[in-house]
Amino acid sequence: MSTLHGWSACRRYLASGCSLQDLHYTFRIGRTTDVEIVRKVCQTIWDTMRDQCLPTPTDEAWSRIAAGFQDRANFPNCLGAVDGKHIRIVKPLQSGSLYQNYKHFSIGLLAVADANYIFVYVDVGSYGKDSDSTLFRNSTLWNEIESGTLNTPRPTPLPGSDVAVPYAFVGDEAFSLSTHLLCPYSGTHLTVKKRVFNYWLSWARRYVECTFGILSNKWRIFHRPLDVNIEFCVDIVKCCCMLHNFVRGRDGYNFDESFSVFVLEEFVNDNIMPVHRHRNRYRNALANYFTSEAGQVPWQLGSI
Repeated sequence: MSTLHGWSACRRYLASGCSLQDLHYTFRIGRTTDVEIVRKVCQTIWDTMRDQCLPTPTDEAWSRIAAGFQDRANFPNCLGAVDGKHIRIVKPLQSGSLYQNYKHFSIGLLAVADANYIFVYVDVGSYGKDSDSTLFRNSTLWNEIESGTLNTPRPTPLPGSDVAVPYAFVGDEAFSLSTHLLCPYSGTHLTVKKRVFNYWLSWARRYVECTFGILSNKWRIFHRPLDVNIEFCVDIVKCCCMLHNFVRGRDGYNFDESFSVFVLEEFVNDNIMPVHRHRNRYRNALANYFTSEAGQVPWQLGSI
């Protein structure tokens, strides 16, 4: 089969959600050949397009991502929205309950998305039994954060404020609060300040949820359990994430809503909050900001 026919078969499999048996009848090739072709194309797409469509962010790239969240979600110093997604699979042989998640079997996809619904980072292939927080703690992203090799910008002051805070990711209540990851305040009887913070964090976090939705609707292979081995499942997910970024980069932008990059002058402040000692201080500072004259919007109290 030619390269063009191989890509056509792979594209049909990923985009339509058909089975490998359907490819057998459509392209008149055997089941074993189907598997070899589709998997080889998936691996090639990941290997050849990774540097272009999913590069390791630089300090400048992180700043652009943060500017996007400030402009579109009113959330400053945000490096991206992080969440986990369970990709349904057919139970692997002799796997016990490692891949079992409630009533389904799955592998984990941990992703960070920016304000343009583009994946900034993906980690695929963890056990379905693992929680989102476990996925994050076991990821290469967390290791880079802990080792200080992620090239994130230095702490900068919130707009209209003289208190500098570090850049961080935003996640839901499934994650643990840390210096580099913000999650909502827990509880039901919260103060107005905390409810306002939870509202804006939810507004920023929805970008990764919407990214997962766009991914699943564009590549309908995710509408059913993957019926191939685990290694092949990982190749499929990685390939679809890569193609998602490629399509979004090609025709998914509205350039009338381009980034509004704010330039901060060199800032030296001895009062940078020691959030490594008091993790809640960063979250509290943002809660204060969202209810301050500099950070609030007129309609926010009517939304909580």
